[in-house]
Amino acid sequence: MDYISTRGQAPALPFDEVLLTGLARDGGLYLPGTWPRFSPEEIRGFARLSYPALAERVLAPFVEGVIPGPRFAEILEVAYAGFGHAAVAPLRQLDRRLWLQELFHGPTLAFKDYALQVVGRLFDEVLAARSRDHKITIVGATSGDTGSAAIEACRDRERIEVFILHPKGRVSEVQRRQMTTVASANVHNLAIEGSFDDCQDLVKAMFNDPAFREETALAGVNSINCARILGQIVYYFAAAAALGAAERRLSFAVPTGNFGNVYAGYAARRMGLPIERLIVASNVNDILTRFFESGAMVTDEVRATCSPSMDIQISSNFERLLYDLLGQDGRAVAETMTRFRASGRFELDRAAWQAALALFSGYRLDDAGTLAAIEGIHRTTGELLDPHSAIGVAAAEAQLDALEGPVVALATAHPAKFPDAVERATGVRPQLPPRLADLYEREERLQVLPNDLAAVQEAVRRTRDLRGAA
Repeated sequence: MDYISTRGQAPALPFDEVLLTGLARDGGLYLPGTWPRFSPEEIRGFARLSYPALAERVLAPFVEGVIPGPRFAEILEVAYAGFGHAAVAPLRQLDRRLWLQELFHGPTLAFKDYALQVVGRLFDEVLAARSRDHKITIVGATSGDTGSAAIEACRDRERIEVFILHPKGRVSEVQRRQMTTVASANVHNLAIEGSFDDCQDLVKAMFNDPAFREETALAGVNSINCARILGQIVYYFAAAAALGAAERRLSFAVPTGNFGNVYAGYAARRMGLPIERLIVASNVNDILTRFFESGAMVTDEVRATCSPSMDIQISSNFERLLYDLLGQDGRAVAETMTRFRASGRFELDRAAWQAALALFSGYRLDDAGTLAAIEGIHRTTGELLDPHSAIGVAAAEAQLDALEGPVVALATAHPAKFPDAVERATGVRPQLPPRLADLYEREERLQVLPNDLAAVQEAVRRTRDLRGAA
């Protein structure tokens, strides 16, 4: 399968090149040239498969010709072997038609593990097929969860140096410590004096600097990397198969800031899942909800909330949906994104906006509403949810009556990653799993840097040189 850029000017690439490339050379995001499609009969059969076997079935078309099927199946078995629940992504019933999919049973307690545990091993597989001295530099931006998941997936790997940028003081303490207490020599944490959007801009700027990109052999772990999106498609199929939704429609409520998680749901629909609606759940950094209400994407100031992983105003993965909304016209996408970067705004014509509304809707909650949702869910169901997951459940509840089939809210993080907010709402302080019980005693390692591209690039170069000399 070839992968194409949303902006239409970069060459089509096979999977292994896309994995290592991340951002396309024209600044666009890679997408599969075609989406494989499964019949209702095939989806019905998925209910009999283990999660790794389902992942192999769903994802095999994307790596065909690059990674042999038996080897890919082995990679997936190992990737999910350490998850803390036998079902990997289990469902819990909250109400007659409302379900919760727990996506926090991976090693870092967040949904990012479901893709990155696979992606880290795919990096190893692809690099092993190249010369022994071929190494890559992974750079990633995190609003809290991608960083720790990427570090856990790529730590201690000889051919990979990992640099994770996080916004200083804008992630929870658990999120920060999960990144900064990893003692692996190839892991480097950069605390940027700015917002997540600033971190994301710095990463994109490094990818868009051809000389730096070649010098350091950059690769990405953010959802700008198409492999990240592909890995997240699987749990949509898992939920649908478990609920018998091969023919009947179902909907998903997805807490999201960067649009990657909910775009994976859109991709699953392109692949045959009968998804009725994708509800985009956000906090007061509600650029996506405002878009679905108005048809205009307009940036605003990033505001700190108790759900910091959604404190984002530039949702990078929306460009992948925009590609379809603009008739798969790469030039139109490039022009729109250039305008957005210059002015902080773009607006779609009514037909394109209505096409988006046929599938997507938005929902927002402020901090007070989020805490009330955490308390209410705990009181009525006994479930302790983190702030992001609680917004997802509230979004599902708000639109449940307007929908036909079951609605699945994605629980994207373990409540113990945000213990202060959960305790404030419920009076109960969630505990970390035993394997992380000493997290607060572990030594932290990080470097604080200004929001300055030259300073970040110099830190990456210097660290790489020191590591190379060692």
